[in-house]
Amino acid sequence: MYEREKKQLIETLRTRGISDESVIQAFNDVPRHLFVPKILSPHAYKDNPLPIGQGQTISQPYTVAFMTEKLEPVRGLKVLEIGTGSGYQAAILAALGMRVYSIERSAALYDMAQTLFDQLTIHAVLKCGDGTLGWKIFSPYDRIIVTAGAPIVPEKLIEQLSPEGIMVIPVGDRQSQTMKKIRKQADGNYTVEDHPYFSFVPLIGREGWKTE
Repeated sequence: MYEREKKQLIETLRTRGISDESVIQAFNDVPRHLFVPKILSPHAYKDNPLPIGQGQTISQPYTVAFMTEKLEPVRGLKVLEIGTGSGYQAAILAALGMRVYSIERSAALYDMAQTLFDQLTIHAVLKCGDGTLGWKIFSPYDRIIVTAGAPIVPEKLIEQLSPEGIMVIPVGDRQSQTMKKIRKQADGNYTVEDHPYFSFVPLIGREGWKTE
């Protein structure tokens, strides 16, 4: 099912510059149509964001692929995702062989993702809570990925990133953000690589936006 549409999507990703073959393979392996509302499944492999309920969206495939590639995924590394949503990004990371921890603030979306992960036997540890505070008990993380637009880089997430670790996070105002690839150095300093322009739902929490 949807094999032709999936093939077209993968060709689109290649055309737009996605070149990591492990990322391409993950997109081939993960059935995106199961991570969107059933009524929207015919549109699942178009390169567009789609609503998933609770005022949230599943990011467009190119954005997921871009962020995943910038994360420099390596099998066995521990990754923290902020903003589980329907679970698609976490499923891509798990397909890459990473050890996935993911936080979602919406209880309804958390329940939906957990149920789907159980059905698909996707191995990831999920939590319902304030993602801007990270998940200290399992820190430090080799990688952190934030799938909502932040006004600033949350300090708690920087603290929970391993030396030599990488964080990918969109930062800006509520309309437009710059994708930041932050690499933490052994001495605690970090380098930042900027990639405009992206648009995400707001990152709500103590170290994010305070309201919708």
